[in-house]
Amino acid sequence: MPELPARLFPRTPHLDGDLVTLRGFTAEDIDAMGPILADPDVIRLTGSAHTTAEVEAAARHPVLDEKTRAWYESREGQGDRLDLALIDRRTDTCVGEVVINDWSPHDRSCNLRILIGPGGRNRGLGSEAVRLMVDHAFAVTGLDRISLEVMDFNPRAVTVYSRTGFVVEGRLRSAFVFDGEPHDVLVMSLLRTDPRP
Repeated sequence: MPELPARLFPRTPHLDGDLVTLRGFTAEDIDAMGPILADPDVIRLTGSAHTTAEVEAAARHPVLDEKTRAWYESREGQGDRLDLALIDRRTDTCVGEVVINDWSPHDRSCNLRILIGPGGRNRGLGSEAVRLMVDHAFAVTGLDRISLEVMDFNPRAVTVYSRTGFVVEGRLRSAFVFDGEPHDVLVMSLLRTDPRP
């Protein structure tokens, strides 16, 4: 049996695309994450709240608390995951994050997630950021599979993932309830051997 790596990513990369840069979080990037994480769409679409009232309450706090700030400050050099700030190259500001986590060395698989605040939406930044992240992950690791879950009420995210080559492989029926209404959660994945646009 081959020896399993101790770290998924040996160093934090700096990835440049035409529209975005993915990099380790700077102090300014961490400051920018406060309003992003307080955005009602981010709260709802990431499943961070189960009611409109919870969304509205969370949206009232656009400044990161000390615990969340410390968590972002500790992202550099994590052995089992990669957390990168998503920088809009046009404005040189952080508009979100892209994360690879839930690494399973034995299965050569991980999870991907992305969130983008209002300043980075509807301009192709998400599609490019996902492409940069999965290209980097497959190039520098032994990963064979990257998966994710997305709510059925987030068609914009499904489009972004599909453009990058992810395919829907299943549906967790009524797995998330918002305002008392059940919603399906789509499971999508991308294999190293899958064709990519």
